[in-house]
Amino acid sequence: MSTVPRVHFHRVDADGVNVFYREAGQPDAPVLLLLHGYPSSSHQFRTLIPLLAPHYRVIAPDLPGFGFTQVPAERDYVYSFDNLAKTLEAFVEALGLQRYALYVFDYGAPTGLRLALAHPERVTALVSQNGNAYLEGLGDAWAPIRDYWAEPTAQHRQAVHDNVLNLEATRWQYVEGVSDPEQIAPEGYYLDALLMERPGNKQIQLDLFYDYRNNLTLYPAFQQFFRDTQVPTLVIWGKGDPFFIPPGAEAYRRDNPNAHVELLDTGHFALETHVEHIAQRIIDVLGHSIV
Repeated sequence: MSTVPRVHFHRVDADGVNVFYREAGQPDAPVLLLLHGYPSSSHQFRTLIPLLAPHYRVIAPDLPGFGFTQVPAERDYVYSFDNLAKTLEAFVEALGLQRYALYVFDYGAPTGLRLALAHPERVTALVSQNGNAYLEGLGDAWAPIRDYWAEPTAQHRQAVHDNVLNLEATRWQYVEGVSDPEQIAPEGYYLDALLMERPGNKQIQLDLFYDYRNNLTLYPAFQQFFRDTQVPTLVIWGKGDPFFIPPGAEAYRRDNPNAHVELLDTGHFALETHVEHIAQRIIDVLGHSIV
C-alpha cells in the first residue's frame, strides 16, 4: 500500500494574529500556498493537500476571521482585504518562504494577488480555481452585495446579513451548479456555518462584504501582474458558480495567452466534486516549474 502523506497542523504568530495552518510535504520541496475563500477555511483543502504533498510542500493558512485563526481582541484588527493581505505577508515572512506558487480561490484571489503585487519575484506559478480578477467574472449572485456597496445603509447591511449569513445560504453556495448535490459532504458547510456563529463573526463578514468593492479597483493591477510575469498558470473553474462566472475564467487568456483554462461541470466549491482531477491538472501544468 502506498503511504498517504501526513498533514500537520500548526500555529504561528504573524502581524499580531495567531494563524492556524495546515502543512504537508517535504520541507525542501517547491512551495504551493493554498488560499481559501468565503465562508470556508483551510478545511476546504483537506482532500487536496494529501494528493499534492508527494510533489510539493503544501501550506494552507486560515485567514483572519475564518477557520481556527485567532485574532486577539487587543489587536483591534480592521477586517479589510488590504489587512488580510498584510497578515498573509507576515505569515509568509514568519515561515521564511522566499518562493511559492499560489492557489487562489474566492477571497483567496484578492488576498493572494495583493501578495503577488508586493513580491512578484517570489511567485513561481498561479492556480486560480474560481478566483476572480476580472469585472466580467462577477455573477448575478452579487446583486444584494452590490446594493450594499451602492448604499451602505443599515437596511442593506441587514439584508445581506439575513440573506447570506446562515446555514441555508452557506449550503446553497456548496451545491448550486452541482449536477448531483449528494456528492457534497455536509461537514464543509456545517463547519463553515458553525464557525460563523462565533460572537462578532457575522459583523466581520459584513465588513468584508462591503470592503470587497475595493478589490475591483485593483483588478487592472492584478491583470498587469499576469501580463508582466507570464508565470505558468492554470485556471480551473466550476462553470456552475453563481458568484464567479465562466467569462472571468476565459479572461485570464487575455493577459496570459499561455494560461491553461478549463471549465468543470460543477459549482463554486469545485474541490468537493473534482479534487482528484484538479490535483492532477496542477501537477500536469505546474510540474516542477515552481522551484
